[in-house]
Amino acid sequence: MKAARQVRRTAERLFKDCRVGRSLDEARVRQAAVGLVGSPRRRSVPVLQEFARLVRLARDQRTATVETAVPIAREVRNAVEQALVRRYGRGMPTRFAHTPALIGGMRVTVGSDVFDGSVRWRLVDLARRFGDGGSEP
Repeated sequence: MKAARQVRRTAERLFKDCRVGRSLDEARVRQAAVGLVGSPRRRSVPVLQEFARLVRLARDQRTATVETAVPIAREVRNAVEQALVRRYGRGMPTRFAHTPALIGGMRVTVGSDVFDGSVRWRLVDLARRFGDGGSEP
């Protein structure tokens, strides 16, 4: 138990050292990862795994995924990106995905925030309200 706690603390300290302001410095992250890979220390692999997990979580918090049932026009993409900038600030990469299972509408995911305006979600919610238990359509 003590070893796992030490691994977590070391990874968190390393992660904190890679931050510049509110964002991660990619060069520092890369340098830290290379240093861990080449390290002769006994717990360098678990520290690297925990460090990678923290970096992945931070990246997901600063990446927007926009899913739509059909491909959307460039003007709509620009409007969505502008709305995301207003809400979360500049510098957020936005990934657009075509997901026919949504049936219609749009789902936007930024970190743990999910804005689901899809027809599929509305159908699931409607089924749940009528006592179907919320089974997937």
